[in-house]
Amino acid sequence: MIVTREDWLANHPYLQSVAQLQVLVDRIVAELAMPCASVPSWADYAADFHAGIPVLQSNSIAIDFDSISGIVNLLLQRLNSERLPMELATTLHVLATEVHLDPNLLRSAVVWLVGRGTFSSPHSGLIWYVGWAVMTPHFSALAAAFNNWRDEEQWLRSYCPLCGTPPAMAQLVGIDPGRIRYLSCGCCRTRWRYRRTACPFCETEDDDQMTVLAIEGEGGLRIDHCKKCRGYLKTFNGTGSEDIMLADWSSLHLDILAMDRGLERRARSLYDFSHEI
Repeated sequence: MIVTREDWLANHPYLQSVAQLQVLVDRIVAELAMPCASVPSWADYAADFHAGIPVLQSNSIAIDFDSISGIVNLLLQRLNSERLPMELATTLHVLATEVHLDPNLLRSAVVWLVGRGTFSSPHSGLIWYVGWAVMTPHFSALAAAFNNWRDEEQWLRSYCPLCGTPPAMAQLVGIDPGRIRYLSCGCCRTRWRYRRTACPFCETEDDDQMTVLAIEGEGGLRIDHCKKCRGYLKTFNGTGSEDIMLADWSSLHLDILAMDRGLERRARSLYDFSHEI
């Protein structure tokens, strides 16, 4: 049975505010004149791929930082004209003022977002969110071509092969003994294959260290966590409804449940606007 956004929100009304924000941002981004990153020559990137360097961190991949930062700025301006919760609206206004005073701020932020530089801001959580809201569609054609080109068996690393961030979620597909686990990036939404029972954070492969916390009534979602490092991964045990079940925002309540049990989220959340660096 396919679960829709409406179905999920009917059973999880406390997620309405974040869902509405996501819908608003997606609508604004769709209305902007979004340039699309060109698909590179994969032959030029192949050596970096085998060396474990994600696409967006490779010097063989050209990125138009000025174009991306310009679209991020347009998104910020549009959001500032919307009626939003007071705390978010205030932060957006302060950030917009900082961008006006420092025209290079957003460019530096985009360089940092793809892992090619450093950046410091009290509003890095919000920048992380709006930045990836723009970059995900910007790199969509490149990401699709990369998914078709790469050999899953040649990666098997614990971080995203496109952008290099740790996984926010995972998915189990198939049936035993041939079940396959895919890790899912919460930023660029790439999915990639990983070892079935290994911890993607400390990389232990001791089955006794891996524990499953099943959540009743959550449509196949569960929390997999490692006793050794206390890292956890929200996992969708099934297929179908990936758009909602792997969206990360749709299971923020499971993050709260996991952290209440002393577990640690190792992937930065797009929705933690209070995060500062």
